[in-house]
Amino acid sequence: MKLSKRTTVVVMLVLCTALFASTAAFAAEEIRIGALFPLTGPAAVSGQNCVNSVLAAADVINKKNPDIKAPLAAGEGLLGGKYVIKVVPADHQGKPDVAKSEAERLYNQEKVFAIIGCYNSAATKPASAVAERAKKIFMCGCSSSAALTERGYKYFFRHAPTDAIESVEFVDYIGYLNKEKKAGIKTLGLIYENTEFGKHAADEARKAAKKIDLKVVADVPFNNGATNLNSEVQKLKSANPDAVFGAALGGDYSLWVRTMKQVNWLPKISLNYCTGYQNPAVQKELGSDGNYFMGGMGYSPELAKKFMPEAIKIQDKYYTPRSNQPFDSDSIQEAVMLMVLAQAIEKAGGPDTEKVLKIIQTEDFPSVMSLSGSVKFGPDGQNVKALSVITQLDEQKYNTVFPLKYKDSEPVVPMVPWNKR
Repeated sequence: MKLSKRTTVVVMLVLCTALFASTAAFAAEEIRIGALFPLTGPAAVSGQNCVNSVLAAADVINKKNPDIKAPLAAGEGLLGGKYVIKVVPADHQGKPDVAKSEAERLYNQEKVFAIIGCYNSAATKPASAVAERAKKIFMCGCSSSAALTERGYKYFFRHAPTDAIESVEFVDYIGYLNKEKKAGIKTLGLIYENTEFGKHAADEARKAAKKIDLKVVADVPFNNGATNLNSEVQKLKSANPDAVFGAALGGDYSLWVRTMKQVNWLPKISLNYCTGYQNPAVQKELGSDGNYFMGGMGYSPELAKKFMPEAIKIQDKYYTPRSNQPFDSDSIQEAVMLMVLAQAIEKAGGPDTEKVLKIIQTEDFPSVMSLSGSVKFGPDGQNVKALSVITQLDEQKYNTVFPLKYKDSEPVVPMVPWNKR
């Protein structure tokens, strides 16, 4: 039977309408996730890296990735495509009061299901307090102040090792160097930003130092975002400690290193918490001046090649095109927290806060972007499987020097003096 032109048009319209209705009926629902980081201010580069990392994790979840062997990578979205993750970035500028107001805005106006953040411990503290009062989930990747998981919070979870964990590892390493390498490290200097992160790192360093009778001879706080650290570095130089523990983020870290070069001083060993040390962009800016400094890390491209091959795939496919650099130890942990949250939503059957909360509290989550291979939270919200290694920088390469299980290079101790480089 031959259809008239008018009938054909009507049939086509009916089919198109049915197709549109079918597509609309199966359109994925967005689960909005806040990504609250310092996108302006002294730590802006690190903050943008963290956002890019969360976006990379969202791509793993939302898109088909048969080439990546990771939870949720094979399908599109969650629960067979019923939900997709929508990342909502926000800028706290490195300011605690702004972090608080932005967290309120994200929950109340942007209607996010959860927040991931905030890089700076000083910003994470008030932002997560907002979440706790609102009974909303807060996932923290890399903020390391031990105090954050000592508040008795129910809705707060952290992936990173704390400053307490890293401080113990630092002094264990010094003990190893003294015993096996005859390093003769007996005194310690502390330099740290005068914030939640810096002050708690210094507190934990003092406690850990007592373990091996390491005498603290210099205690030097500074204001983050400083433009001059001459007096602070001169205090270190005058005390001349054998070792220095540093807690300086982003541009503060590079300023500190350059100022040490200006005054022509170095300790035997410099160990740094989750700081600018870990950021490849900061190290690229420093060039060879960054050599021989050490720090705690949960990720480096060198580590990943050996222990985390799927993380390299995610990095190359979704992160590096955004950031023009590999993951760093801070940014990758924010991606981990979105992957954990998404797995919990999947197991809960959807974005029901209390159901998701229960799963986060009790489950053990496989994680291809964690050095330990999985994530499990204790009653305080701290990841009990958090791991950190000590690396030493050499021409943009992070060589692992401790613990011995992960070691791939011999350390250069003492540091090579500025005039002999």
